[in-house]
Amino acid sequence: MARPGENLRVGLFATCINDLLFPGTPAAVTRILERLGCRVEFPTAQTCCGQMFTNTGYFEAGLDTVKAYAQAFDGYDYIVGPSGSCVGSVRHQHQMLAESHPALAEKVARVVAATYDLSEFLIDVLGVDDVGAVFPHTVTYHPSCHSVRVAHVGDKPLRLLAKVQGLTLVELPDAATCCGFGGTFSLKNPDLSIALGRQKAANVVASGAEYVVAGDNACLMNIGGVLHREGAGVKPIHLAQILARTEAS
Repeated sequence: MARPGENLRVGLFATCINDLLFPGTPAAVTRILERLGCRVEFPTAQTCCGQMFTNTGYFEAGLDTVKAYAQAFDGYDYIVGPSGSCVGSVRHQHQMLAESHPALAEKVARVVAATYDLSEFLIDVLGVDDVGAVFPHTVTYHPSCHSVRVAHVGDKPLRLLAKVQGLTLVELPDAATCCGFGGTFSLKNPDLSIALGRQKAANVVASGAEYVVAGDNACLMNIGGVLHREGAGVKPIHLAQILARTEAS
């Protein structure tokens, strides 16, 4: 029987934070997609999505990253990334930056239309909510701001978690509140950022979960840092790393 991703050529959009700090996450995405039949390739020419430049008004610097992204990923059936934040940036900023460059804008439109967050690619494109994962632990889910409000992944991560064998999902109090990271926000507003991070960490602990899961490692890095400093014992984990597991551990 054909697997749902059979014959699909997928470009892995690792994102710079994962490539540099959390390489296990894009590796997990590769395992998931290959298990479902996709032919996954990592274009080595990829760089940053440019979100940091664009959010702070450095449009010319941001345009260079748009050109690099379009060049690296043009020609793939789909482009899949484990970050609602970076996928949201591609969708909502790349065409804006490229609009005054007609030849580039045409290429950008193609790659933007093919770019998906992992959770929505699995459900919306492959039509799969059960990827055969096993994770016998109690987890709570943090819906990162950009995944919900920019990439609009909705409840797809929760639907995927609900099908993981052995997993117990518990509600995160005040889940929709920001964790305080927000890229340059945490640098420009450190006091507010750490206050939000501490409140988010307190809510994670209150959930009673062993793990806090999200689709963005930047948020998990922030939340996990607070949990670690406070000796909470709750561990951060990316959604992809749960979905990639096929044996209890």
